[in-house]
Amino acid sequence: MKSIPYNDYYESKLLSIPLFKDLPVNLKCEIIKKLHFKLYEIDKDTIIIEQGSTCCYLYILLEGILEVNIIDANGNEVLIEHIEAPRTFATPHLFQRDNRFPATFKTLNKSVLLTATKDSTFELLSKYPEMLKSFFCISGNCNACTTSRLDVLSRKTIRERVLVYLIKKLKKDSSTIKITHTITQLAEYLNVTRPALSTEFNKMEKEGIIRRKGNNHIELNLKMIRNLYNYCLFE
Repeated sequence: MKSIPYNDYYESKLLSIPLFKDLPVNLKCEIIKKLHFKLYEIDKDTIIIEQGSTCCYLYILLEGILEVNIIDANGNEVLIEHIEAPRTFATPHLFQRDNRFPATFKTLNKSVLLTATKDSTFELLSKYPEMLKSFFCISGNCNACTTSRLDVLSRKTIRERVLVYLIKKLKKDSSTIKITHTITQLAEYLNVTRPALSTEFNKMEKEGIIRRKGNNHIELNLKMIRNLYNYCLFE
């Protein structure tokens, strides 16, 4: 990691993240003055945080994409998610008693990372209720994402994992989703092999459970899913 100077461009990125964007302008200026942070430029394919290491900073990805993986009990690497800038990450671990990272974070391309000290972050959260509220919301969303991810991985069959993944992506009053992963990335996300995933998609399409449409869209036959499976498992 190479230390780089902070400038107006990175400031606009920093203030656009959910933690800060809805705060009053005067409060944003106060935060920039009192938050003790450093900025780093990081090359592609660099591990910036290892699973089991201690969380001592507020981490904010200003540019780039991170891949988050865990090593399971069998020693297998499991893809958890991709983090796209600009956003904070791992916020729930900053003030936990056991504040070790549960995963490894690696850059997928050239990235810019801001790290703010734990003490200065705590001071700002203690002084400004608006920022504290935003921090709680972000931490809650992180925990919700983790729970959703574990729900997918807990399913025993490939089909269950696929259906849980697809249904969680559905928007209200819609039966169609857009797949943002490639088939290889999705196989890694579901912790299955690419050939097995392709086979399962083909089977579900032949059975009429899904219908693949153009531009990576998939339509779900929700009526059939409700009839064939215990639908409450996927809510």
